[in-house]
Amino acid sequence: MKRIFGLIVTLLVLVFGLFFGLLNADPVTVNYYFGTSILPLSLVLVFTLLFGAVCGVLAALGHIFRLRRELHRLRREQRHADEELSRLRPLPVDEA
Repeated sequence: MKRIFGLIVTLLVLVFGLFFGLLNADPVTVNYYFGTSILPLSLVLVFTLLFGAVCGVLAALGHIFRLRRELHRLRREQRHADEELSRLRPLPVDEA
């Protein structure tokens, strides 16, 4: 059921994107540092969206790597605690 729902949502997004691209096919002039280009508006919007997504991923990489390092440290501490617990369990309890 999830796969069918995901497929339907993906299909709707693609159809919406196709119609959006067809409605915004007017040429626009894009000025950048090394020159200018005339591109369809929909293509400029898609490139801008992709550029923003890449910038967001690059901005999040530092946080992701820090969290992965902390996860590795916590798993190592848990493994050491489990080893210590397994060594202490067979010892008799002193009721003094």
